[in-house]
Amino acid sequence: MDILRTPADRFEGLPDWPYSPVFTDVDAGDGSGARLRVAHYETGPADAAETILCMHGEPTWSYLYRKMAPGLVAAGHRVVMPDLVGFGASDKPAALSDYTYERHVAWMSEWLTRNDLRGLTFFGQDWGGLIGLRLVTAHPDRFSRIIVSNTGLPVADREPSEAFRKWQKFSQTVPVFDVGSMVNSTCAQKLTDAEIAAYDAPYPDESFKAGARIFPSLYPDGDDHPSNIANAAAWKVLEAWTKPALTCFSDGDPITRGGHRPFRERIPGAAGQPHTIVEGGGHFIQEDKPAELVVIINGFVAATQ
Repeated sequence: MDILRTPADRFEGLPDWPYSPVFTDVDAGDGSGARLRVAHYETGPADAAETILCMHGEPTWSYLYRKMAPGLVAAGHRVVMPDLVGFGASDKPAALSDYTYERHVAWMSEWLTRNDLRGLTFFGQDWGGLIGLRLVTAHPDRFSRIIVSNTGLPVADREPSEAFRKWQKFSQTVPVFDVGSMVNSTCAQKLTDAEIAAYDAPYPDESFKAGARIFPSLYPDGDDHPSNIANAAAWKVLEAWTKPALTCFSDGDPITRGGHRPFRERIPGAAGQPHTIVEGGGHFIQEDKPAELVVIINGFVAATQ
């Protein structure tokens, strides 16, 4: 496995991003014994009663949570934000074939257990939900509650939206995978030039973007897809989940529209919770409605302690 590493100076001076990465080595999973370096960022008291695990999707990185972290910390919480492999300051395998859904789950599961994170409130959006919910269901004793936004846990009996299929095709055919512009185009509130540059920071050139480009193609199509089988097993865990679970999807995301329903209908811990459709948000709701999300998360944690 050819592994690329973004130079540290690419992350210097980013607006509203004072955090330094903490690195954890995990097994690359290709049988070679190679190790991958996974970055995460921590803020808030180390001994906080509650830890919020915030997981990003594609093609973003933990910078997505810069507007939310201070408000969560102000409520007394510790916030942990990992960069998925291929994103942010984490290592980037160079070949498209290096990435699978199951490898992402394995990489982040090892990261979770090596850091021995417990007492977690999970918040996941986009692929942060697809991967993060697999962590929750594999290690349910480490999680106290679930919050999901603009995400899903797909199985073979549910066809994704037409908007996702268009994005899936576009991601594999566009000559230049312009990450910053892509993030900006799916936000209701437009980013500054400096913020767009921050989303581009992890990628000095196109060779670093294999993980970002391939992600939409990792969607588990077909009954016999290994990740469909694994996700169906994960749903069995969620269908027995009685700890608190909350949805807060936006009203302006064509990719995940209606995706809140399975969570509300199938997770026992979601019954009677104050589920919300956040008005005025696009796909990257963390950019568009950070203050609203902070209120939702802090209020949910306080109400379910």
